[in-house]
Order: sequence, then structure tokens, then C-alpha cells
Amino acid sequence: MPNTTTPSTTPTSSRAFTAAPKSKQWRVVDYVTTAVLGIAVGLVFWVLALSWKVLELAFQAFPPSIGLIAGLWVLAGPLAGAIIRKPGAALLCELIAAIVEAVLGSHFGATVLLSGLLQGLGAELVFAAFGYKRFTLWVTAASGMLAAAFMAVSENIMYNAEWQFGFQAIYAVCAIVSGLVISGIGAWFAYRAIAATGALSSFASGRLR
Repeated sequence: MPNTTTPSTTPTSSRAFTAAPKSKQWRVVDYVTTAVLGIAVGLVFWVLALSWKVLELAFQAFPPSIGLIAGLWVLAGPLAGAIIRKPGAALLCELIAAIVEAVLGSHFGATVLLSGLLQGLGAELVFAAFGYKRFTLWVTAASGMLAAAFMAVSENIMYNAEWQFGFQAIYAVCAIVSGLVISGIGAWFAYRAIAATGALSSFASGRLR
């Protein structure tokens, strides 16, 4: 008997998770969704900034190990890149998140804007390197790693200059591992969870082409 089953078109298909958009031109829904993601993650940044003194105490025994939570600070770029899949999405979303943190009041002051720019650029460069055509788990993970690497270098210059080089290097390694796990792999699975609800049906990331 012939197989008459209709191929699945649900967003949980593996092809939906790696599909590139037909056009790289931005739409209104792309801007709105990027802004919403940026604001949401910016609120997370703000809470982290408010809690920074407590977080520092938790890692006081070995200060460079605080890099293990650095991935939380670079989450916006990889997440937006995986969902929006348009040039500039990762950079814009990370920058919006930094602006939200700065406006609400951050322990780090206006320097968060520079941090957001650099971290977003790190995330963006990975998607750009693949021509905005590959959006796999490992591309997103690499985006999180490079964003965290950019963060580690900038923070070692701005905030950790008094540390000896060994501490700075350990901080960078911890940050990159955190970027891989939290803002890379974590962002990928967060995106998949959102896509599974059908909320991304207007995006290539949430449907089959």
C-alpha cells in the first residue's frame, strides 16, 4: 500500500532548526522580535548587575572562577542569531540588552554599552563566517564561545587589569567554557523550546522551507 503520510512540517523537524531564511532583508517582525529578546535578556543582565557583589563573594575563594557564569552575559547574541537568522541580529540584540541594563542602572555604569557592542560583535562574526546559511547547534555554540572570548579580553583590560596574567588566562578559559555551555548550547535549546511552541512560525528558524 502506498505511503500517504504527509511529511511533518512542525517546527520540531531537524531541518527547521538549520534552515536559512530565503532573504537576508530585515522585516518588521525581525526588528520587533530582536527588540523583545534584547529587552528580556537586558532584564536578566540588570538583575545580574544588582547581584554582582553577592556573586563576587560566592567566587571569592578563587576570583577568576567567576568566569564560569560569564556565559549569562553574552546570551542575547547567540539566541537572536539562532532565531532571527539575519545579518546584524546577534550584534543588535546584545547591544539592546546592554542598553536596557544601562538605562535601568548597572553596577558597571556606561561601560556595559561597550561590552555589549564587543560581545555582540563576537557572536555576530561566527554567523557571518558561515554566510548566515548555517544555524546548527555547533555554529550557535561557537557564537557563544567567541562572544565570551571577546568579553574575557575586554573585561581583563577594563576590570581585571590588577590580576596577574595567570589569573586573567584562567578567567578567559572559564568564560569561554561558560560561553559554550550557557550562551551557545543553552541558547540553542532555549530557541528550540520556543520554536516547539509555534511562536516562531513566521521565521525560517521555526518552520520548514
